Amino acid sequence: MTAPHPTPETDHAIPVKLVIGSVATLLLLAALDQTIVSTALPTIVADLGGLEHLSWVVTAYILASTVAAPLYGKLGDLYGRKMMVYVSVGLFLAGSLLCGIADSMTFLVAARAVQGLGGGGLFVLALSVVGDVIPPSERGKIQGMFAAVFSISSMIGPLIGGWFVEVFSWHWIFLINVPLGILAVIGFAASFPAHTVTHRHRIDWAGAAALSVALAALTLLTALGGRSFDWLSPQSAGLAATTLVAIIAFVWIERRASEPILPLSLFSLNVFRGTSLLSVLTGAAMLGAVTFLPIYLQIARGVTPMISGLLLAPMTLGIIAATTVAGRYMRRTGRYRALPLWGMALIVVAALLLTRIAADTSTVVFSAMILFYGFAMGLIFPVLTTAVQNAVPRQMLGTATASGVMFRQIGGSLAVAVFGAIMTARLASGLGGGMEFSAEMGPQAIAGLDPALRSVIATHVVNAIVPIYWIVSALAALGVLAALRLQEIPLVSRLAPRASE
Repeated sequence: MTAPHPTPETDHAIPVKLVIGSVATLLLLAALDQTIVSTALPTIVADLGGLEHLSWVVTAYILASTVAAPLYGKLGDLYGRKMMVYVSVGLFLAGSLLCGIADSMTFLVAARAVQGLGGGGLFVLALSVVGDVIPPSERGKIQGMFAAVFSISSMIGPLIGGWFVEVFSWHWIFLINVPLGILAVIGFAASFPAHTVTHRHRIDWAGAAALSVALAALTLLTALGGRSFDWLSPQSAGLAATTLVAIIAFVWIERRASEPILPLSLFSLNVFRGTSLLSVLTGAAMLGAVTFLPIYLQIARGVTPMISGLLLAPMTLGIIAATTVAGRYMRRTGRYRALPLWGMALIVVAALLLTRIAADTSTVVFSAMILFYGFAMGLIFPVLTTAVQNAVPRQMLGTATASGVMFRQIGGSLAVAVFGAIMTARLASGLGGGMEFSAEMGPQAIAGLDPALRSVIATHVVNAIVPIYWIVSALAALGVLAALRLQEIPLVSRLAPRASE
């Protein structure tokens, strides 16, 4: 038997605002570390050398965080969110400190993996903690705030990274996490109640291993395919085969496990199936926009990385506005099904509008397009976690939340890989194979070219990116169908106590 988590109804002493503020800070740090390092990479390479390991500075963090996320969800359900937050924060801060003192590229990559093992837990645990302290009808506004944190971090990360490199040194990109993380975890420790375990659990280590192998192989395939090796190479085939075999093994193991890491019974729930599919599609739509619009702005429009980050700000404003609307709607009505339906329908329209971008599209028109796109996505973000947490038993809350994070990450990773391959192929075809699109063809290199050549390159870049948004529009149309089939379970205004196990 396990003691139930205290809730606002059973323990009025819980300072909910301090809990949410603390985990939001931790979430921001973890999210920033996915993007903050990008602008510092040239400086890091100049300092440490090891150019051949450059991509792994980013890949190691994403790989580790993706693999760790489902484990934190299950372990948080079994042993309590508080203990697992301590574990994830400890790993994240240890990794940050190691990154800050790294004296070689190999050491930095290893430290980034440690940091990612902690960061992956913070993503899941922050969303799960909301389910422990906020009633279902009130969760939308908090989940919306966390969605805004993700969006803001993806856009300000490169700006902050560049500022640290210019004013201090690249080491402080990582070291600054330590004091901020310690303050946040102190606030969390003082405000969030402990969960007492009174009997031993059998952890599904075999299922965890199979799932980790599947996620690791898939992440490596999407992160390195088409870059470090060709899509049709033996390496790609080997990773794809490993992913498939590991998934089959995972399903076989989960059918027999007494306490599965991801209970297959969850897939019998309409809401879990629906939100999982919508998470994949939303991840694809989000990263499809955020990843390739900076290329359009910096190469086709010729703006600096800092200015491109500022030009993407309207998307964040749209997300914040929509999540506010969605949160209020769910709190007032106790319903949610209309939100992903409208959100996906609006993404169809917004993506079609983005197919009209050109090298000479005015800043006002572009800003209006991405504001609309952000608003459409913002209607969906708060719903997915809130709906699935409302549908599953309290003792599976962390597992279900982690699954949503995992499916969103999978959707985003696959989308970026496929979209990147399409863009690169079209660009190479358009330029006739005479000019390969590479890191050397950045804003500074473009600015030094003849105006006529810059115009040709800009046209080809736009033509290479536009098909991405046709595909996003089609995926969003599929999302409309998924939302139509989504069951609506009314959101209650009180927290249910955690059932005894």
